[in-house]
Amino acid sequence: MALARAWSVALAGVQGTVVEVEADLAPGLPGLTIVGLPDAALSESRDRVRAAVLNSGEAWPQRRITLGLSPATLPKSGSGFDMSMAAAVLSAAGGLSPQALDGVVLFGELGLDGRVRPIRGVLPAAMAASGAGFGRVVVPRANAAEAALVPGLQVWPVGSLRELLSALRSGCPPEAAAEPEPVDSEPASMTGADRFEIELDLADVLGQPSGRRAVEVAAAGGHHTLLLGDPGTGKTMLAARLPGLLPELDRLAALEVTAVHSIAGVLPPECPLVTRPPFRDPHHTTSVAALVGGGSGLARPGLASLAHHGVLFLDEAPEFATGVLDALRQPLESGYVSIARSGGVARYPARFLLVLAANPCGCSTSSAAAGSCTCSPLTRRRYLSRISGPLLDRVDLQVRMDPVSRSELLADRRHVEHTATVAGRVLAARARAAGRLAGSPWRTNSDVPGRELRDRWAPARAALAAAERALDAGRLSARGLDRVLRVAWTLADLADRARPTADDVDEALYLRTGVAA
Repeated sequence: MALARAWSVALAGVQGTVVEVEADLAPGLPGLTIVGLPDAALSESRDRVRAAVLNSGEAWPQRRITLGLSPATLPKSGSGFDMSMAAAVLSAAGGLSPQALDGVVLFGELGLDGRVRPIRGVLPAAMAASGAGFGRVVVPRANAAEAALVPGLQVWPVGSLRELLSALRSGCPPEAAAEPEPVDSEPASMTGADRFEIELDLADVLGQPSGRRAVEVAAAGGHHTLLLGDPGTGKTMLAARLPGLLPELDRLAALEVTAVHSIAGVLPPECPLVTRPPFRDPHHTTSVAALVGGGSGLARPGLASLAHHGVLFLDEAPEFATGVLDALRQPLESGYVSIARSGGVARYPARFLLVLAANPCGCSTSSAAAGSCTCSPLTRRRYLSRISGPLLDRVDLQVRMDPVSRSELLADRRHVEHTATVAGRVLAARARAAGRLAGSPWRTNSDVPGRELRDRWAPARAALAAAERALDAGRLSARGLDRVLRVAWTLADLADRARPTADDVDEALYLRTGVAA
């Protein structure tokens, strides 16, 4: 009997667990059995691994092989265990020294010809390996830049099983592959994000000063926003320009976003670290599983998680299924999505800035145009009631955007500001909020619980008069009052005031209810 072990990582959501891969070679009828709750893709590894070993010029042991994946009670999925299983089998057969696998975590899919193919989730897997005390990981060459984001971790990128075995036997890192010559005619500094921000300038949205103010406040404090207005008033334009107002992600936030994108398989090879806030704008036919995550076995991240630390824009929000919209209520409060499936529980971060856009009526006829909307008030109420009250109660800013005349368009040209100018104010406001919230678990004003707003950072009592009257009149709920206070703090940060004034609270109340104090 021969026994050897290697290590890999199993992912559940963005959390990784180091898995010990044991290979046992015993006398008996040749065959390979995998135990330890493998899924279908992992069960098929027996054929991939055997073909890859033989096509790499290695001998496959003609014995009864058992591969055990521990902890045995943890579900394992995907093809990322191929390299560790091949290394364990060859080590048990004497083709590799057991010491060559000490302190090494391997993850990568093997092709039948022995090539190592890229996989999803390399960044969270590498972070889990580092957190467990391992100092070296072996990854597919296409995923090397992603794994190298983990500080203090030695990364060995390999392109084939031959290359892996050669490096393990020699104890030397594999040689770097030659870099292809760039063929793009654009300057190297012109990234996709740069092009996006250059093309989408806030100064393009004319005649909507209240809308521009709303997205500035939303960006400065991380406040969820509803833009309500006739077709053509600029709702979609404002939402598309909102990511350009957000500051770059810090290192921790960038790693969180990149980990989710890596698991979803949407991380571009040339962009191993996502540094700009993501933007997702799903179609109104999107399902619950696509929005918040789902799927058979272990759930995959949805668009809400892919918008983590960024913007989730739902255009024509009343056209979304009610269940789809209400599925956002829990992540809006908690900042994460937890999905239980037969394959286990997956938890993904989902702290995004929600922007809803809606027409006042389903007929989508401009109220300022000839032959304007003739729908009854009841019809309009029914249309907008597709966005449930509990969801709207979680939206800080609810802004009405009116149709714009030609004279207003021309006059507003002198007052619009470019994205860079507004983004500078947003950055300064966020810095003021960060200084005030230093030492607390919160990052932006929208994160602060209502209890803390009333106790530690309460405005002067006289400044709350209008908000208290709205609460007594039933125009605000208790949650709504907390959200007005959060917006008031953001307005104070934008104006560089140490504390919200009555004007800040009144403007925050107007931005939420549309009614002047």
